[in-house]
This record gives sequence, structure tokens and C-alpha cells, in this order.
Amino acid sequence: MGFPDPLVREAYLMAFDYINYVMAKPGIPVNPAPSRATASLRHAGDELLIRFPIFFRRWPHVFQDHFAPTRHRELAWSAVLSVFVLSGQLVLHCQESGMSDIPPRIQECVGSYVERVICPEIRDRGGWVSVKGQRRSLLAKPQDSFGLGKT
Repeated sequence: MGFPDPLVREAYLMAFDYINYVMAKPGIPVNPAPSRATASLRHAGDELLIRFPIFFRRWPHVFQDHFAPTRHRELAWSAVLSVFVLSGQLVLHCQESGMSDIPPRIQECVGSYVERVICPEIRDRGGWVSVKGQRRSLLAKPQDSFGLGKT
């Protein structure tokens, strides 16, 4: 991924890695996560699906509430996570329905969406950070970032 901005490059890496991770066939080893952010996303996505399956029954409201153009509140980690986890569930549906040409397009769309909508606020927060030990937020102080501070 040849994006000059490391924050955007990580966003696309997270989108592509998470969707590939979700689409992995059971019993076949999955490649290690390529970064701390992707590893954290995998873990948080798994945890969310196991602990809160009802979460996805209200996903249209999550997007409407958290990503409306006139949003004036802080971006919640649950909203960021929902973009990736929902895309993972969508590609699973495509995979199960024989639509194998769709997941790569979803990966690209998710990366683009995250670049346009989420990255500006992530940048203002100091970059993508590890959620290990942080239950509430992926967005933290600049000193907690992966070296992807403000650009």
C-alpha cells in the first residue's frame, strides 16, 4: 500500500487485514497481524462479536449517530470498531453467498471511508494506538501512538 501518509496507510492496512482475517477458513492458520494496530483490531473485533452479538442489530443507528456530517461529539471507539467489524460480517455474508468478487471492493471502500471520515479525528488524537488494556477507546494521547503521530 503506497500511501505516503502513515496514518492513512495504517487505516487501509487495518481494513484489508481485518477482512482477510475474518474470511479465513476454519482450521487454516492465519498469518500474524502485520502491525500492533491490526492485532488490536482483530482482538477487539473478536471480543465484540463474542460479548455483544446484539450490537449488530442496531448497526444502522451506529452509523447514523456517529458519522453524520453534522456530528459535534467525540468519535467513540465503538463507532470506529463497528466500521471494521460490520465490514467483516458483510464479507462473510458475501463469501457464504458465493459473491467472491465483492470482498476486495469492500476492503477498498472501507479503507476509503476510514481515510475520509475517521482518519482526521485519529490524526487529531495522535494516531492509531493499541487498545490492549483500554476497553473504552482506541483514541488516546499522542505518547500512546504507534509512532504515527500528527502529520
